[in-house]
Amino acid sequence: MASLNLRLAPNTNVVTTSSSSSSSSSCPCIAATLTLTHFPISFPRLASRNLTRFNFVSCHSLSVVPPGAVQYEFCDGAYDVELRLLLTGMGVQSSKEIQVDVDDNSLSVRVKKSELYPTLMETTQLYGRVKPGETIWYLDDDQLVINLRKQDEQLKWPGITESWESLSVGVFQLLKGTSIFLVGDSSEINQKVSEELAVGLGYTPIDTQGLLETFGNRSVRSWVDAEGSDSVAVAEEAVLESLSSHVRVVVATLGGQHGAAARAEKWRHLYAGFTVWLSQSEASDEDSAKDEARKQVDDGSQAYSKADVVVKLGGWDPAHAKTVAQASLSALKQLILSDKKLPGKKSLYIRLGCRGDWPNINPPGWDPSSETDVSNAAL
Repeated sequence: MASLNLRLAPNTNVVTTSSSSSSSSSCPCIAATLTLTHFPISFPRLASRNLTRFNFVSCHSLSVVPPGAVQYEFCDGAYDVELRLLLTGMGVQSSKEIQVDVDDNSLSVRVKKSELYPTLMETTQLYGRVKPGETIWYLDDDQLVINLRKQDEQLKWPGITESWESLSVGVFQLLKGTSIFLVGDSSEINQKVSEELAVGLGYTPIDTQGLLETFGNRSVRSWVDAEGSDSVAVAEEAVLESLSSHVRVVVATLGGQHGAAARAEKWRHLYAGFTVWLSQSEASDEDSAKDEARKQVDDGSQAYSKADVVVKLGGWDPAHAKTVAQASLSALKQLILSDKKLPGKKSLYIRLGCRGDWPNINPPGWDPSSETDVSNAAL
């Protein structure tokens, strides 16, 4: 299996037995080919801002044995998922030559050859969690059939593993139109990743820097030089207010200290969507990145620490924007699955006027001005 690698640079990547019968033949099946890939991704995710615990998710690698591709069919059923791997040409004569290992979110398939077990398929990131003790597998002519029982029977699996394609389809369904706001220290990173997310989800990309520069007829840098960062932040807050009622948009906010997202008191309208903090890291491995993120969130000194999810990356290369976007989708998927009412709660927050009371939404008629230090209380 490919090793984990936190560092993102031009040449590297981001950091971050059942009694039931097989799935019904009427369920939609997906035929595909597994190719040798390497996309170790690591990032911490906050289950919710009002919880003290932290959940972390990793999107690891999917690897296969030479010649580098294994044909398979995948079928998503009501209670389980069925995977059929083609064994033609592998010389498998009986089930004794197959080794299948399943954990709640991982799958490993090996073929015994000369007392060795070459890996046929291995992934540590199935699309959803399964019940290992209720897995069945058997040979059907030249196919290995594996049935995995879902832990969450309501979750639809667009693919057997987390991939760009499966996450784009699956997260789109989970979001239910809720918008996404990207925050962090770099406007460029926010913009590039927002473009990739918009393409994958079929959302509209919006860049607040572009809107501000068009509106002000000058660059953000010249604006800051002439009137200061506070003036830019106020202007971006007005833009975010108008965007807060939009659905199916991915908003790239200003990075650094010039924008509204860098100020905790201006997050009122950011809470209308799911916020993703794209945070660059100096950590050398995944565990160190997780510790770094945990400390930053616990410290709370940065407004960005109020974000719904955090994606850690080391270095930056625009060519890897899609990989960062995939990490963001994976984090958002786990966040929403931890509380499936979150998209509806975001919608309610918008309908009540984005009053700054997220995540503890107050009843209709509540007046934010009647509260003392409302912004800090809501955070």
